[in-house]
Amino acid sequence: MFDYETLKLIWWVLISVLLIGFVITDGFDMGVGTLLPVIGKDDDERRIMINSIAPHWEGNQVWLVLAAGAIFAAWPAVYATAFSGFYVAMMLTLFALFFRPVGFDYRSKIADPRWRTSWDWAIFTGSTVPPIIFGVAFGNILQGVPFILDEFLRADYQGSFLDLLNPFALLVGVFSLCLFVLQGSTWLQMKMEDEIRARARLVTLIVAPVAVLLFALAGLWLANGIDGYVITSALDTSGPSNPLLKTAELQPGAWLANYELHPVTMLAPVVGLLFPLFALLASIFNRSALAFVSSSIAQFGVLLTCGISMFPFILPSSINPSHSFTVWDATSSEVTLNIMTITAMIFLPLILLYTSWGYFKMFGRIGKTYLAKYKHSAY
Repeated sequence: MFDYETLKLIWWVLISVLLIGFVITDGFDMGVGTLLPVIGKDDDERRIMINSIAPHWEGNQVWLVLAAGAIFAAWPAVYATAFSGFYVAMMLTLFALFFRPVGFDYRSKIADPRWRTSWDWAIFTGSTVPPIIFGVAFGNILQGVPFILDEFLRADYQGSFLDLLNPFALLVGVFSLCLFVLQGSTWLQMKMEDEIRARARLVTLIVAPVAVLLFALAGLWLANGIDGYVITSALDTSGPSNPLLKTAELQPGAWLANYELHPVTMLAPVVGLLFPLFALLASIFNRSALAFVSSSIAQFGVLLTCGISMFPFILPSSINPSHSFTVWDATSSEVTLNIMTITAMIFLPLILLYTSWGYFKMFGRIGKTYLAKYKHSAY
């Protein structure tokens, strides 16, 4: 249906869309989980907060599953290398995520304050740890991952878990958490009433400028303190997926090259910098829906900035840059990508349709009246 080069680009875009869908949708429910013990002052308030995301959080999690599945199918070598290299970090993420469904389902089963408080902190852990680890992972990918390939294209990861916890990666991890909290606080502004809404508004006013500051600091650090990767040989963009057929090297400022070649791409970091401030302004003027939309656009701008900076690299190797995986040499076969594209064209619109319908049907604020009406069925 499409030529091989076009298919490679299509799946770079589609995987980016899935990741953006994840940070926008699962971002707000993880943000709410992080804010649960901060904003919720009593059991009723925390139940109201949880029930604001109750109709959506399981569907939101699908975006993460879809993104992981798409990486596995479209970029199998990237999946194998990243998930084995970041194995401990990924397992920590999974174990943290286990707390969320169990916490949501069990916290209200027993009317014991200690029981419910314990589950509230479990939900907090399951909502706070993943954003930090996702940010740390992206921070390490931008610096290069310590792996090499043998002649059979088998990856040998030569790093450790502690190596992932370097200063730049930790900065990106904290920034990632701020973005998720910003998304959660603007969601609560839009869904809550009275005191909870006021507290969520205050969180937005604090977190939005912090997110802008961290994004600017990470950008300056990346531009001036971290070398980027460039391909130095001729590359057949329609050729076989074999990273060893190219040469690449580290160069200072290389992560800025795409912005110089295509100045319009500067819109991505500008969006990432400005829209958290728009969310702040919207919050000041009590425009909660606009604050949430602005926060969502900020997530889009930040992830797009990361993608544009690295393109065409997906997983660069810090040991041997020529072994790095790129959009052009890390994909599945042309037949596989064609089948996946047809499948995506059928099912992705359906997913977007039923997701939109769910949000439409559950639109509106909830408060203590809602909790009293659905006391026995609500989380």
